[in-house]
Amino acid sequence: MSVDIAIDLGTSNTRIYIAGKGKFLDEPSVVTINLDNDEIVAVGQEAYNMIGRTSQRLSSIEPIVGGVISDFYLVENMIRIQLGKANMSRLVKPRVVACIPGEITDVEKRAVVNSILSIGVRNVSLIEASKAAAIGAGLDIRSPHGRLVLDMGGGTTDIAVISLGDISVSRSMKLGGGTFDEEIIKYVRRKYNLIIGKVTAEYAKVEVGSVIKPEKDKTCTVKGRNTVTGLPQAIELSSSELYETLAETASIIAQQVRDVLEETPPELVGDIYKDGIILTGGGCLISGFDKLIEKQVKLKAHIADYPADCVINGCGAALKYIGQAEIDENGAVNPLSMPY
Repeated sequence: MSVDIAIDLGTSNTRIYIAGKGKFLDEPSVVTINLDNDEIVAVGQEAYNMIGRTSQRLSSIEPIVGGVISDFYLVENMIRIQLGKANMSRLVKPRVVACIPGEITDVEKRAVVNSILSIGVRNVSLIEASKAAAIGAGLDIRSPHGRLVLDMGGGTTDIAVISLGDISVSRSMKLGGGTFDEEIIKYVRRKYNLIIGKVTAEYAKVEVGSVIKPEKDKTCTVKGRNTVTGLPQAIELSSSELYETLAETASIIAQQVRDVLEETPPELVGDIYKDGIILTGGGCLISGFDKLIEKQVKLKAHIADYPADCVINGCGAALKYIGQAEIDENGAVNPLSMPY
């Protein structure tokens, strides 16, 4: 018996959804390899725990950058290993719905399709991240009603106006939650002469990161290597000193939302003015992001329930559209691409 599955190959996390069971796997998109023989040592959470802690013989690699596959071999094997945890036989030949960023090239799409086809599936249908996020947030994207969705993942942010199952206007940027981590790394090195890793920066972002001036200052301790002495050092970071650095990236995203609205047909703008903006993706959980969007765009911003899971849940819900007509009797477009 064939079981359909959905896959979200995210920059930060890979998520897998199995029809009838729900989200099965949610692990970092990281692979650790042995540099001596190129063998894969670990994938997912196990590989993530090795970042910055491996010997010179091992290297922990993120094979998906900015929502795009940068290492076909590693992604292919990462998916195969992760699906193996579900005990799914290659004979099952499932149909797959896979998520992609809104604006990628045909070559990049083909890389996603080929990496999934190589594990022995029947066919692959693609869905844009913004559509999947909207479905996962509980929106009826096939109605003749405009919806504005902002999905911020680890490496990309997708903004789209959706109506009748299709995208009217959209923007896709290579900015996301990982960009905030990079800004923290740069700030700490510039101000404190301290080198910290990505895992430490992500910890600081979660603990004290904010894109607006916080009402109550919070602090956390981060540890790294002093660039001057070369010795270990610990410092206290506060939310009040980080917000200006992080707000710059958030403001760029807000400006893109404004640009999308300027290109949106008036009828759909009226719907959006009434409903506001739906925020999805784990990146939107950084403190104050919804308030910054509201202030700069002058629209109410609503963070979806379980925003980090909206895309994979939407991909899973979109499995029902496999094999359906490209356009239904009401003029609504099938949100899935034709299967490869």
